[in-house]
Amino acid sequence: MLVAPEDQVQRERVAFYRYFLRQRPAMLALLTALAVLFFLTVTGLSKAYHEQRESLGNRWFGRGVGDLAAKRYDAAVTDFRAALLYAPDDYAYQLNLAEALIGMKRTGQAAAYLLNLWDRQPQDGLVNLELARIATQRGQTSEAIRYYNDAVYAVWPADQEINRREARLELIELLLGTSAKAQAQAELVALAANKNNDPALQQQIGDLFLRADDPERALDAYRATLKAEPHNGAALAGAGNAAFQLGRYAPAQHYLQAAVAADPKDAKSADRLATTEMVLSMDPFRRQISVAERNRLVVEAFVTAGQRFKNCAPHNPATLSVQAGLSDEWSIMRPKVSERALLRDPDLVEPAMDLVFQIERQASTACSQPTGSDLALLLISKLHEGNQ
Repeated sequence: MLVAPEDQVQRERVAFYRYFLRQRPAMLALLTALAVLFFLTVTGLSKAYHEQRESLGNRWFGRGVGDLAAKRYDAAVTDFRAALLYAPDDYAYQLNLAEALIGMKRTGQAAAYLLNLWDRQPQDGLVNLELARIATQRGQTSEAIRYYNDAVYAVWPADQEINRREARLELIELLLGTSAKAQAQAELVALAANKNNDPALQQQIGDLFLRADDPERALDAYRATLKAEPHNGAALAGAGNAAFQLGRYAPAQHYLQAAVAADPKDAKSADRLATTEMVLSMDPFRRQISVAERNRLVVEAFVTAGQRFKNCAPHNPATLSVQAGLSDEWSIMRPKVSERALLRDPDLVEPAMDLVFQIERQASTACSQPTGSDLALLLISKLHEGNQ
C-alpha cells in the first residue's frame, strides 16, 4: 500500500519528536553538566586571578614593611603603592603608606590617607596618633589635642599598648608647651595611676610633674625610681629639686648631696645644695638650737638685710618711698639688735626677723633676684609665713 508523501513526512516528524522527548532528560543533564563545568572553570579562573593579585599585593606589602622598618622610606612608598595597585582599598596598605610618607616628611599626602582611614575607623589608635602629630607640626593645637585624646582612649592591640602611653606623653608635652599646666597635671595623674614600675618612666613622670608645677607628685615619682635605682644621679637631682621647691630642706639636702656625689659636674644641684645648706644653717627658728646660736643668727640676718637694702635702693629709685619706711625702721632697731641685747630681751627676736623678712621680700620684688644669704633668708621667710 502506497503512503502519500505528506503522510510520510508527518510520520517522520512524529517519530523525531518521540525520539527527542526520549532523549530530553539526557540532553538536559548534559547541558547542566556543561553549565556547571563552565561555572566552575570561570570561578576557578577568577579565584586564581584574585589569589594571584592578593599574592602580588602581599609580596609588595612585605617588601614595604621591611623597607619601612629599615627607614628606607622612599623605597617603602614605592612598595606600598605597588601593593595598592592590587588592593586599592586595603586598610593596612594605606596605613603603612601613610607611615612611609611621614618618614619622608610628606605629611600633606600622609594626612590625606590618614583622614580617609579615620573616616573608616575613627577609633583606630595609630591613625589618631599620627594625625595628632601632624596637627602638632602644623600648629593646630586644638585638633592635635582632640586626636591625642582619641589615641589615648582608643582600642590598641596588646602588642601596641605602649603606643597609648606614648600618645599620652606626647599630649602632656603639647599641653606643657602651651602652658596648659592644669590639663597636663590631670594627664600625668592618669599616667602615674597605671602603676608602671619602670624606673626610667617614673623618672620621666617626675620630670614632667616638675614642669607642671606639681613637686609633690614629682617627688613621689622620683622616689619610685630611686627605690629601684638608688644611685641614679638624675633621679636624685630631681628628688632634691622637688623637695627644695616644697620647702623640705632636710630631705632636699640628702638627695642633693647624693646627686652631687653621683655627678660632680651637676652645677645646678651643687648650687641648690649650697642654698639648702644655708637655709638649714641660717634659720634662727629651727628646733634644737641654743639661745646663743639663735641670737647670733638673728644679728647676722639683720646685718645681711640692711646691706641688701643699701645695695638695692640706688638701682630702683621708684621704690624708695616704700623702702624708706623699712630703712628708717631698720636704722631705729639696729642699736637694739646685738647678741647681748637679744639675750636681755628675747622678745626682740621676732620683730627683728620680721623686719629682715620684709626687707628681703621687698628687695626681691623691686631689685635683682636674690642670691647667697639673701636668697636663703627669703626662703626662710616663706617657711615661717604662717607664724608671723
